[in-house]
Formats: sequence, C-alpha cells, structure tokens
Amino acid sequence: MRAGNLRHTIDLQRETATVADSGSVITTWSIFASVRAEIVTASADEYLTGYGEAEAGNVVFRIWWRPGLDTADRIMHAGKAYDVKAISEIGFRRFLEIKAVATT
Repeated sequence: MRAGNLRHTIDLQRETATVADSGSVITTWSIFASVRAEIVTASADEYLTGYGEAEAGNVVFRIWWRPGLDTADRIMHAGKAYDVKAISEIGFRRFLEIKAVATT
C-alpha cells in the first residue's frame, strides 16, 4: 500500500461508560485516534457470494497497523458511523484491513 492511497481521514472511536450524578450510566463514543485510511472497493467475488443480497453500507478501510483496535470499536467517516466487523493484519505489523458496516 502506498502512502498516497491514504486519502481519507477517519476517526477510531471507543464506547465509554460514565456514571452521571443521578447514578445512571451514560454511554458515549469517544475518539481515541484519527488516522489516514484507504477505502477499498468490494471485489466482484464479495458481491457474488451474497447472490445479490449484499448488505448496503459495507466498507473496507485500510490503515497503517496500530495496536488496540477491536471489533467493539467503530469508525466515523464523512459524518457516518461504521461498526467494525472484522480486522485482518496485512504483513507483520504493517497494515490493518478493517471490514465495517454502516450503522442505522
């Protein structure tokens, strides 16, 4: 992957729970990293495996490797939130390929 392909800025967010003065638990999403990413288009094989039932809003992001990213996290890009579904390491600590689905 070339650095020039990392044209998009995405925010990696983690859900945090805080206790309000009333004692109720409030969950919010907080940014733990802003990184450059490449958005990869889905291949024809991915579309054909669903036999036309591919879910709209599936996106694959590629970023430089970073520790601590989990499937419980989410990605914000262009005002839309994406839930992380799968993370694959490309090379040894070189890149991460993140499969995500837009939240509704």
